[in-house]
Amino acid sequence: EITSLLSLYGGQFSGEQEIRVNSPFWILNIPSEEMARGLMKRTVCAKSIFELWGHGRSAEELYVSLKNFPVDKMLPYLQSDSTYKVHIHTFNKTLTQAQKIKKIDALEFLPFKGRVNLKNPEHIFWILEDYGMDPNNVPEEPFHLYFGRWIADGQRELIESYSVKKRHFIGNTSMDACLSFIMANHGRVKPNDVVYDPFVGTGGLLISSAHFGAYVCGTDIDYNTIHGLGKASRKNQKWRGPDENIRANLRQYGLEKYYLDALVSDSSRPIWRKGMLFDAIITDPPYGIREATRRMGSHKETVKSAERSTESHIFVSSSYHLSDIFFDLLKFAAEYLVMGGRLVYWLPIYRPEYTEEIIPRHPCLKLISNCEQMLSSHTSRRLITMEKVKEFKDQDQNSYLLDGQYTPYRGHNSFREKYFSGVTKRIAKEEKDNQK
Repeated sequence: EITSLLSLYGGQFSGEQEIRVNSPFWILNIPSEEMARGLMKRTVCAKSIFELWGHGRSAEELYVSLKNFPVDKMLPYLQSDSTYKVHIHTFNKTLTQAQKIKKIDALEFLPFKGRVNLKNPEHIFWILEDYGMDPNNVPEEPFHLYFGRWIADGQRELIESYSVKKRHFIGNTSMDACLSFIMANHGRVKPNDVVYDPFVGTGGLLISSAHFGAYVCGTDIDYNTIHGLGKASRKNQKWRGPDENIRANLRQYGLEKYYLDALVSDSSRPIWRKGMLFDAIITDPPYGIREATRRMGSHKETVKSAERSTESHIFVSSSYHLSDIFFDLLKFAAEYLVMGGRLVYWLPIYRPEYTEEIIPRHPCLKLISNCEQMLSSHTSRRLITMEKVKEFKDQDQNSYLLDGQYTPYRGHNSFREKYFSGVTKRIAKEEKDNQK
């Protein structure tokens, strides 16, 4: 998420620090404080951002680093007519109040001239200490120490204010609010973009994109879900109410003006005119037993269904293999994304058999990131982010990466089909076991 936002707002990871998964603190090079604030107005992963004045692997290193920080950059925040306070944050360790005071007093060499104000200070300074990620093996001294001026907090309050529990219209698999915002940030959604979800469901992914100022639309094969009909997913409620729909969700958050529409459509048969349309495609393809994978049946089956049916919107549906879903999704993104636009989607995997070769590829799309969310000891899903880097040509219509080379798609004979069929069965089994 941070990498995507840096590419949107400017900045990069510091060359002096390797990006470590096992560290909660990262050093970034950002050209201006304004850009830093812009980044923090988007992120739900990062807690806070600071102007770094000094850091080191020990207290002594930290003090030397602080003494080398340019005084002219410090002075605007240390004037006699200003107020300040100093916070201490320790990751993976709790300090006593006496220990905290001792660490603050050790900074007396800094030219603070203002008055201390603990309730409403003009400037807030933080001491950050990293004691590692293992709660069962906490070291006596921190691995790394940082000191800096607080600039801004992230948007973690969005997780609560957009909670699915408080949402007007939900389904069995409505996307968690935190993950929804992370996906929008991976897609680099910005004001006036057009964002599309081909498996829109109850529209949870549209909400986060609309919050960032994008116009949103989606399609789904399920007529009842699109129109807010049928059985309710909420406990102690049998049927959906007359105003339970995607538009009502966006209205709930004051985002209705960004809602374009939601259409009943089969994602395997695109309904859009030729030409690039979307700035981002953000979606959660269906898998498991709570969200069946379906597409329209053959023409012969559809005619027979129409003869028996009195409702024009009812049609015969056939099974939609998981590998076909991803193949169709990548092909659609390659054709209908603007250049530089992003595709963000979830890919279910069986961990013991997972390799990077399983990730579907397309010659027009570049893999940007691949992040894992654990579901169980054996299954997980990966958040895949891809960017369009090449114009879509007719020869790319059925291109698919197999054994390191792009070849025509081989359908159900491919190893991916066998793999994803196994993933679907395992996820369905685990869901049934959980229900029991």
